[in-house]
Amino acid sequence: MAVKSPCIDVCAFDGKTKLCVGCFRTLDEIRGWKKMTDHRRHQVINDRARRQAKLQREAQESPPGAATSNYSI
Repeated sequence: MAVKSPCIDVCAFDGKTKLCVGCFRTLDEIRGWKKMTDHRRHQVINDRARRQAKLQREAQESPPGAATSNYSI
């Protein structure tokens, strides 16, 4: 059975980490999802907690009022 995509239709990327703020994948991972093996898909999904923590750390380290560099696709 294929591994379901973690996409939640947010599709906005953090400028520093280059991760989607919705599913915590890179643009290359999103583009290549359909061609990935189930093993690789599980690896990406299992890395979600670490990536989410990284985004939260980046947000806390930004000075108050600093411009964010998010972009959408």
